[in-house]
Amino acid sequence: MEEINKTAKVQFFFRPFSADPKVQALIFVAFLAMYLTSLGGNALIALIVQINHSLHTPMYFFLANLAALEILYTSCIAPLALANLLSMGRTPISITGCGTQMFFFVFLGGADCVLLAVMAYDRLMAIRYPLGYTLLMSWPLCVELMVGSLILGFLLSLPLTVLIFRLPFCNNSEIYHFFCDMPAVMRLACADTHVHQTALYAISFTVLSIPLSMIFVSYVFIVVTVLRIRSTEGRRRACSTCSAHLSVVLLHYGCTSFIYLSPRSSYSPETGRVVSVVYTFITPILNPLIYSTRNKELKNALRRALRRL
Repeated sequence: MEEINKTAKVQFFFRPFSADPKVQALIFVAFLAMYLTSLGGNALIALIVQINHSLHTPMYFFLANLAALEILYTSCIAPLALANLLSMGRTPISITGCGTQMFFFVFLGGADCVLLAVMAYDRLMAIRYPLGYTLLMSWPLCVELMVGSLILGFLLSLPLTVLIFRLPFCNNSEIYHFFCDMPAVMRLACADTHVHQTALYAISFTVLSIPLSMIFVSYVFIVVTVLRIRSTEGRRRACSTCSAHLSVVLLHYGCTSFIYLSPRSSYSPETGRVVSVVYTFITPILNPLIYSTRNKELKNALRRALRRL
């Protein structure tokens, strides 16, 4: 009981990127610009899909939901990170607040991973069965797949968060990060975390490998189908719809695999923090950029909307 009381009173602080206030101010401006760009870009994609009836298809339904997830995903990290940059790491977060941030971060990130696999399956159905696509990917099925992504993200996040925050944290500690990421928080526990590290690695491997395997299998079938298409225009259209999704998959899975599947002995807090900037701030910016430049229908809808304005 005494250990629980001690842990409940613990507050965490985030280590500044630099001891120089001027450098911190520059990083703050960069993070704020990336956050606002991410919000604007993803909100624009969701809005364009909503107001254009020609984009009311399963592909764009999933794309709009991916954009919404990216907004929420970034927003659960950016405000506190920005506050800490301004205060030089003196803005505290309670253990409850840290657990809440971790829960939503893992929940939304896990849903993101599953949704990318769903989007790969959707592309496979569209390319392999173009005539029966609307029947195979009916609206009830699309909604079920989206809800299923959220449920799987929740079922991943809850046990991981409980697993980590059952550990005792004895004193106010400095997290070598800009948000409550799992490896960084676990390093602060005043207890043996070997079992927790093993469980985190096993769960992370399962969660990342299963959707990635589904994406890989989907693209194998997509490549086989594309090679059978005789017209150059047909191949070009199929490749253009897949290249944007594949680029996002490589960015998302590459960064998360580096953080959560690296051996503990090779984990560097500094490197982990830099890589985390990529998948929490930069990737949400690149998603709308990649889709809007490589997808002709979305690009045309965006141009029409800008002309109206």
